[in-house]
Amino acid sequence: MSLSKRDQARIERCLIVTLTEACETAKAEIPGFSWLTHDLDYEQFPSSLRVVWVFDTQAHQDRALAAGQDARMVELTAMALREADVLVSPVAAHVQFDCEEQCQRSHGGNWQQRLARKRPARG
Repeated sequence: MSLSKRDQARIERCLIVTLTEACETAKAEIPGFSWLTHDLDYEQFPSSLRVVWVFDTQAHQDRALAAGQDARMVELTAMALREADVLVSPVAAHVQFDCEEQCQRSHGGNWQQRLARKRPARG
């Protein structure tokens, strides 16, 4: 299904608003959580959607995941996507976790390069 530029822009605006709300909620609830980003290829929309939740340190990320807070982040992602009228299933398959420390260590802090590397292969 090919989306018009207008539809792509509308989806992008909605995602920014709803994922920002999810991000602010998570910042208040989850120690060490810093920010999130999304990535998608409109040629393969919505299956290409990826939401990356970023922690400040590996220790914070490990603690959050060990405590089961990944379920909360998937829940927040699901709510945001529903509000943006973006339907994917299962939502968890579109969620990834990362941290600032690893980006600094592996990619010198270059998030564009790191996120491009972490992008699942299309095929």
